[in-house]
Amino acid sequence: MILSDTDLLERIEAGDDLVAPLARPELQIQPASIDVCLGNTFAAYTEGDEEIDPFDERTFQTQTWIEQDPFIVIQPKEFLLASTVETITVPEDLVCRLEGRSTYGRLGVVIHITAGFGDPGFSGQITLEIFNANVRPVRLYIGERIGQIVFEELKTPATRGYGGPRSKYQHQQGATPPRADVAMTTYTHDEE
Repeated sequence: MILSDTDLLERIEAGDDLVAPLARPELQIQPASIDVCLGNTFAAYTEGDEEIDPFDERTFQTQTWIEQDPFIVIQPKEFLLASTVETITVPEDLVCRLEGRSTYGRLGVVIHITAGFGDPGFSGQITLEIFNANVRPVRLYIGERIGQIVFEELKTPATRGYGGPRSKYQHQQGATPPRADVAMTTYTHDEE
């Protein structure tokens, strides 16, 4: 069951920090979601023709955007990581999904490629995977609403929520590059 604005407000008033801080709750709380805003940290691939190695963090350049520039321009076919201003905290009885806002969708801007799901127990800023599918550059304004978080109730609370020793992105802040799991990439084949 997707939580409505009534459900979301009840959870927030009861002490669940689902999306915090809510700088403009009158704008951010939607009929069945909470809008999130574009933060001021970005990560992009470094220039070059070499293949990208998910185990080598040097393939990314991370920068904090200077407040004097109220926007960033994303070029056609450009990909970058960004983050939300807000921290998302998912209780054990909920999951969440990140969705784009129609304003940016109609400009050809995708805010997540695949990682739009939040497990029960996750807490941190959401890393946005922004891609400009438009043929023209698009301005993205820092601090403006760029996406929305939809919360869904689980039939029963999770017994093993996100946040254990294998939770690579728990409490992430800013645009977070991939953290490849070495243990998961080892392939073994048992021959009989």
